[in-house]
Amino acid sequence: MTDTFWAFIGLILFLALLFYFKVPAMALRSLDERAKRIAGELDEALRLREEAQGILAEYQQKCAGIEQDVQEIITAAKHEAEIIVAEARVKTEEYVKNRNKLVEQKIAQAESDAIQEISSSAVNLAISSASKIINNELGAKKANDLIKESIIKVKTNLH
Repeated sequence: MTDTFWAFIGLILFLALLFYFKVPAMALRSLDERAKRIAGELDEALRLREEAQGILAEYQQKCAGIEQDVQEIITAAKHEAEIIVAEARVKTEEYVKNRNKLVEQKIAQAESDAIQEISSSAVNLAISSASKIINNELGAKKANDLIKESIIKVKTNLH
């Protein structure tokens, strides 16, 4: 009996003990459980991935909706700004027209006042000149008669 024979016998006894204590079945069971656990984890990972993709798609839709809302808000704001600018332009033009009318009225009033003042000065000058001429060329009685006639004419013209 050689050493090889005893090594072979030891190997057979070792294998017999392994089968007796059902070590291969336990190893297979352990490997099966581990495979089931890994398969469960993979299923869970796939489920989580699908859920994440769903959430991503939902947020992308919301983002697209928000972008559309932002564009609508920007468009509305631009439109309102254009309206405000147009209204401001119209109001400014009206203000300028009103100011021009007011200035024209003031100029017309100033012209009228100037004409009236010139007329008044001319009348005063004419009266003064006429008075000097009358005093120099006519006598006092004749001057009083002319003044009375003028007063009567003015009264009749006024009424």
